[in-house]
Amino acid sequence: MRRGSAGASPSQVRQKQKKRLPPRWQESSYFGFMQGSVSHAAWHGPNLLTALRGVSARQAAWRPGPDRHNIWELVVHLAYWKYRVRKRLVNGKRGEFPEPGTNWFRRARGLTLKLWRRDLALLKQENRRLRETVAQLDPARLRVVYKGRRLAEHVRGLAFHDIYHAGQIQLLKKLQS
Repeated sequence: MRRGSAGASPSQVRQKQKKRLPPRWQESSYFGFMQGSVSHAAWHGPNLLTALRGVSARQAAWRPGPDRHNIWELVVHLAYWKYRVRKRLVNGKRGEFPEPGTNWFRRARGLTLKLWRRDLALLKQENRRLRETVAQLDPARLRVVYKGRRLAEHVRGLAFHDIYHAGQIQLLKKLQS
């Protein structure tokens, strides 16, 4: 095992460094994860909104195969999970999401530019609401455990979720060209 400073393992060194950081800063890094995955420049490639820029309703509705999700469904799925985590952060009850159902929302028929714009606006609205909630949250709330994980991990998980699906969106766009 490789040892860091004063004979400590790398994980022990990281733990000591983390303990030195003010708690407010530790939680605010989750806000940074969240921002970077959606709208800020990132080293890994396009963030979520960049991946969606210029996608037409026709492109969004294209399905790579039977029973496969399209870009449009990914957008509503992402909006839904931002909504769900926001509700967890404030101890809110589910029920305000504008679409019936959970997790995946089928988009297959009657898809128009107006509906595509509505669903893109829903994603942006849920992202804005989540950002506002996290910005106003008492950092202690992020340490609360929900379903076996701290709420801070739910927020960080959303950032990874956004990046994962941004990659899928990029692939779906490439498959169409």
